[in-house]
Amino acid sequence: MRPLALRSVDVRRPSTSRRALLAGSVGNLIEWYEFGVYGSLATVIAANFFRYEGSSGAEALVAAYASFALAFFFRPVGAVVFGRLGDRLGRRPTLIAVVGLMTLATVTIGLLPTRAAIGAAAPWLLTLARALQGLSAGGEFGGAVSLMTEYAPVGRRGLYGAWQSFTVALGLLAGAGTTAALASALPAEALHSWGWRIPFLLALPLGVAALWLRTALDEPPPPAAPAAPADVVPVGPRELARAVVLGIGRITGWSAAGYTFLVVLPSYLQATLGASLREALLATALANAGFAASILPAGALSDRIGRRPVMLSGALGVVVLALPLLHVLQSPSASPWSRGGAVLLAGALVGLMAGPGPAMLAEMFPRRVRCTGLGLAYALANAVFSGCAGLVITALIARTGDTAVPAYYAAGACALSCSALLSLRGRGHREPLG
Repeated sequence: MRPLALRSVDVRRPSTSRRALLAGSVGNLIEWYEFGVYGSLATVIAANFFRYEGSSGAEALVAAYASFALAFFFRPVGAVVFGRLGDRLGRRPTLIAVVGLMTLATVTIGLLPTRAAIGAAAPWLLTLARALQGLSAGGEFGGAVSLMTEYAPVGRRGLYGAWQSFTVALGLLAGAGTTAALASALPAEALHSWGWRIPFLLALPLGVAALWLRTALDEPPPPAAPAAPADVVPVGPRELARAVVLGIGRITGWSAAGYTFLVVLPSYLQATLGASLREALLATALANAGFAASILPAGALSDRIGRRPVMLSGALGVVVLALPLLHVLQSPSASPWSRGGAVLLAGALVGLMAGPGPAMLAEMFPRRVRCTGLGLAYALANAVFSGCAGLVITALIARTGDTAVPAYYAAGACALSCSALLSLRGRGHREPLG
């Protein structure tokens, strides 16, 4: 399918581009910091909000992931609402609004009373806060990626877009690292009682910094040389819908494998393999380190050789290696070095898809619908394949007893992505972004 793109030539000043890069990516860091904290503390949150008399820990964990998944289905709503605002009113005001709402929702989670304090209302309040967080996050990706790629210098769009994914890694690392530090510094009782609130409250200073950066940012300039009418690709509802579906297919593997290896891993290692909280958090930190290390090189490489070969390498790598890597984690005889290498490699394979992914999505849509189009594709893929990952994996393991479910889930999603990625044009990364 021909990407929906306008031909234009645009020149950016390096200082302006760097400011846009920082302002665009900081909101994403806050979003994924919260996801990292929630994923790392899923067992603690389940005990505080979803465990009731007579229920099991596994049931509470499934309920916690159900709340997590439900919030993800507000992301497409946010992508449409804030995407339309971003396309009509501008990137800057929309990004200011979403980061304010995102910060408010995250800090609210840290202030909520638990089930022991107010009973059955506690999990509903938590789910409401997560829904607000999902709504704002749905508008964050489309606006931020549009901003960053529209400011990107010629020939560096993949690298600039990769910073959006890199802040995913930074946010997850910050979330997992903060939680790991608390788990090491506090007794288990204190962590379960009140210590879990601290990481959520730390989102407040991050949000203030993000608001300051975004209020000082200018709106991206229009293309320097607008396309001639004959070069404009018409974008009707049907064509836009087709592009969104294709975009979902191209990032399905990124979404599913990313959440499996980077967010669901702590609770899987604890609930299924019997690891301690500290061991699980260390493994997650290593997976996120591998993810972070490969993102920017993958984005830069995609500027040279194209998005398709880099993203296909990551997807095929997960298809082939997901099960062997999981077997290393499950093996009692595996050394700590082997297990560490397995999670590092798993994270790096996801990074090969996540690095070029934002620029690839931006290149599929013209400017006038870019926020809405790429934001909706990303939000729907995450709602179906990421937000449901913890719920599906945990429920299937509980029902079947098969501990290899995470590998099947990640590999299956990446296999679906491979066919969609084959439709990428070889030189689309070299064309101007309209």
